[in-house]
Amino acid sequence: MLGNQRTKPSPAVSAFIDIMGPRHVLTSARATAPYAKGNRFGGGSVLAVLRPGSLVDMWRALQVCVDNDLIVIPQSANTGLTGGSGPGAQDYDREIVIISTLRINQIHLINDAREAVCLAGSTLYELDEKLAPLGREPHSVIGSSSIGASVVGGIANNSGGSQIRKGPAFTKHAIFARVTEEGRLELVNHLGVKLGDDPAHILDKLQRGDWDPADVTPPPEDTMETEYGEQVRRIVDSPARFNANPDYLYEASGSAGKLMVFAVRTRTFPKITDATTFYVGTNSPAELEALRRAILTSDMPLPISGEYMGRPSFDLAEKYGKDTFVSIKHAGSREQIRLFALKNWANGVFAKLPFFGETVADTIAQNAFNLLPQQLPKRMLEYRDRFEHHLLLVVSGEEKARMGAFLDDFFAEAAHHGAYFVCDADEAQSAMLHRFGAASAATRYFNLNREDSSDMITFDVALRRDDEDWLEVLPDEIADQLHISSYYGHFFCHVFHQDHVAKKGVDPVALKKQMTALLEERGAAVPAEHNFGRLYQVPSKMEAHFKELDPCNVFNPGVGETSPKKNWA
Repeated sequence: MLGNQRTKPSPAVSAFIDIMGPRHVLTSARATAPYAKGNRFGGGSVLAVLRPGSLVDMWRALQVCVDNDLIVIPQSANTGLTGGSGPGAQDYDREIVIISTLRINQIHLINDAREAVCLAGSTLYELDEKLAPLGREPHSVIGSSSIGASVVGGIANNSGGSQIRKGPAFTKHAIFARVTEEGRLELVNHLGVKLGDDPAHILDKLQRGDWDPADVTPPPEDTMETEYGEQVRRIVDSPARFNANPDYLYEASGSAGKLMVFAVRTRTFPKITDATTFYVGTNSPAELEALRRAILTSDMPLPISGEYMGRPSFDLAEKYGKDTFVSIKHAGSREQIRLFALKNWANGVFAKLPFFGETVADTIAQNAFNLLPQQLPKRMLEYRDRFEHHLLLVVSGEEKARMGAFLDDFFAEAAHHGAYFVCDADEAQSAMLHRFGAASAATRYFNLNREDSSDMITFDVALRRDDEDWLEVLPDEIADQLHISSYYGHFFCHVFHQDHVAKKGVDPVALKKQMTALLEERGAAVPAEHNFGRLYQVPSKMEAHFKELDPCNVFNPGVGETSPKKNWA
């Protein structure tokens, strides 16, 4: 029987309560649901959800899990993008415990804020907020950071972010626990900070930031980019970044829940405060690709970012992403995180009541925000009507004149028929928030149209860097099975997000396999930056990496499984 059905706590649950108290050991179905069910994918029963408030309690609880042969799913923000942050609809051979790290959110800046030691539950938003007064910023500055994504989660999942110069989130410096082949729990300190030898002593000092600056290894060179920029510039027949890339698999980086990560040490970057956004429109995918290649092969510095949206994504975000747009623009990311949590809580409450459903809060939010007037700037709407394809090109202030002249010359050529305008401050913010809203719009559409839909089918895919036919055109036999298809992404990296909603009666598992095969035939890699979860077949190199991290398969065995039943759940 599962933990939420017991009249008497199991020995493991009793031990958890002794460590962190009953308030932070959740066992009922109602209490565990927000942790055990993903926003998009995943969901299942668990023995308990643990909410430790210290790294020492986290270590002790982990030891109880190992002693009782329990599956452990490390979790920070439960976004449910690929199903890896919670249990899935599959048969497990042992009971599951989720360890939620969100209460352990301390951040220690080191080496004159050029690096940060981020504990297990610290979020990108909190790191950004801490760095801003110092004129610095984290690896990722928009995207999932606005719904509470953690720093550790980004590194464990090789998250890419929108910034071309920085590449995937990556570090070689972390402190983590793993289970040896002999079944023994061990703590590994590769943080580059001397903290002692005893695990409890190490973790207590780490949480308090109790170390001498002389015990910290020196920082890397302080630059605005990483070596990833050179990878992007090479127009070759392979993707620039993807999750199974061995160049970015190192212990905690790419671990995807196969390690219990207590903290990571990550670079920070000088904050660019004078950025300029160019809004580019065209009706030709080939023209947009020609522009990409011209910029990548020029001697200009790389743009800060280059985000693509197709017209269907623009329209979907305008209608179904307005609440995301408005809440972030006028209330900020912190309020957006709270609203996101409130919506999920309300959906969970109403789902248990008769005559309602699991998406009532989505319906209320959609109807309420529909009452607001048009939020998008006039010039963006004009470009929406004129052009099928949109590119948000962001450069530093010192590159503004040079990029403007470059675009003038490019669109002056007879073969090119696109155009651009330079955004003012409001247009720049609105354009980027609108692009971000596309990421949640398809989910909202699905939630409001569940009666006519079978499921969502999503991809984040890395195309070859030399792929000229970058915009996917689905065969009619596939397109006819879909209500909507939305394409958007990081254009210069050739990393795209694809959100599809399948019609009622369509087998989403079979259809996703068919669509994946089409992408792989083109030399594309999936996933690109959201890791494997349960949605993708794990390649042999990645499977070997997972096995090396977790030889006993204690941590999150659902991530990395290669059984079709488990991967396509």
